[in-house]
Formats: sequence, C-alpha cells, structure tokens
Amino acid sequence: MRKNRLRELIKNGLPTIGTRVLSMWPGIVEIIGHTGKIDYVEFLGQYASWDLHDLDNLARATELFPMSSMMKVDQEPRGFIAQRAVGSGIQNILFTDIRTVEDAKECVGIVKPETPELQGIHGCHMRRDVGYVLDAGSPEYVKAMDDAVIAIMIEKKGAIDKLEEVLSVKGIDMVQFGPADYALSIGLPGQWSHPEVKGAQLKTIKKAVEKGIRPRVELTGKESQKQIQEYIDLGVRDFSLPSDVVILYEWLKENAGNLKKILSKI
Repeated sequence: MRKNRLRELIKNGLPTIGTRVLSMWPGIVEIIGHTGKIDYVEFLGQYASWDLHDLDNLARATELFPMSSMMKVDQEPRGFIAQRAVGSGIQNILFTDIRTVEDAKECVGIVKPETPELQGIHGCHMRRDVGYVLDAGSPEYVKAMDDAVIAIMIEKKGAIDKLEEVLSVKGIDMVQFGPADYALSIGLPGQWSHPEVKGAQLKTIKKAVEKGIRPRVELTGKESQKQIQEYIDLGVRDFSLPSDVVILYEWLKENAGNLKKILSKI
C-alpha cells in the first residue's frame, strides 16, 4: 500500500499545500506534480463530469510524484462515491453538506474499515488501491484506510449551530468552512463577506484548533492571499490554492483585458 503524504505531513505537525482540479485529464495532475510544490491534488468531483475509470487514471497520475490525492464528493450517494474513490487509489476524502452530528459520524464510518476497533463500514474489496488481489483485507489495507484523511465541509447553518458536537466526532482530521453555502443557508445568498458569514468562518477555525482538528483555508483570490498571515496566526497550517478553472478564468480575464486596452489604442 502506498504511503499517504498528506497523512504523514499532518502526523508530523507540518503545513500542507493542496490545489484543486475539475479537469479529469491526467496531464493536468502531471503538470502540478512537475512543480514540486504541491502536497496533494484535490479532485472536485462534486462539480465535474467523471466516471469510475477517470478516478483510476487521476490516481495513477498522482502516484508519479511524491503527492497525495483527495476527492470532494457529493452529499449523495456519498458512501458509494467515497469508497470507490478510495478504491481507485485516491487516498483522502472531503465530504460536503454536513448538517448534523449523525452526518459527520456517517462520513467517518464510510472511510474507516469495519474492524472491532475502528467500527467503520468499509469492508474488503478487490480494487486498484490494494493491487486488486494483493492486499485485500490485509493489515496493510486496514492501516491505509485508517490513514485516510477525512475532511468535512462546515457550510450549513445546522453544522454551525452544533459545531461543538460535530467537531467532537472522533475520526475527523480536517475541516473547511464554505462561505457560499453557509450564506445561502442563512438567507444571505451571494454575501460571502457578510459579517455573519465571516464570523462563522472564524468560529469554525477557532473551534477546530481547540479540538485538535486541522482547519483548511481555500485561497480564492488576491485578497485572501493577503490574509495568509492572519490565518497562520489563528493556527491554520493547511491551505488550498484555487482550482484549474478559477486560475484559467482569472488569468484570461486579467491578461485579455490588458491586451484589449493596448489594442484599443491602435
């Protein structure tokens, strides 16, 4: 079983840098790997079009480099998607749309192996991550499943209302606040910078640090990047860079706009 770089960094108390992709072209993952700067690639399966063969190929591309991988899965059917993602070789899972303590417990159980000690619901399988016929149900398989980083999105009013209880669920390793969904859930659609939304993010980060859970922050623009030191001072050690489509959009908008200004003078 392959070592999980993200788990190793967390275990050693080191910071992590991830980036996110919607493209299922393995070449994008290879380009990211060639930078030598990224610890793990997160596939935004919640937003992209994909099939099970794509997951295998994305995992294969990641394994060419000293990187780990993660998949952001839909709220339904999260059990099927998460277990097939792990079986493909994607080592870590980000669960969306957590509203209750029961949601959080379910997500942890989906990933953890079904042993008396870990009490998950993830059974044996003959999939790519275990070499199909090599480590199915072995002690190495159990360790790999237990090493999977389980991350959850805190992005609903229900999760914020019960934040203490949700973040007390054993097995959660990382949380990320989702301002867009949270603003929507409290009747402030599109108001990501509203004080109530910002307050919920701060509450999430502080409570996660208190509970020994890693809060992750997504850096979506130039303004958020200016706040990196503020997040570090709060205890944040995990950052995610924008997705491929956001990077492409922002680069084209800025540079095509500058070019148009120059050309308009002709």
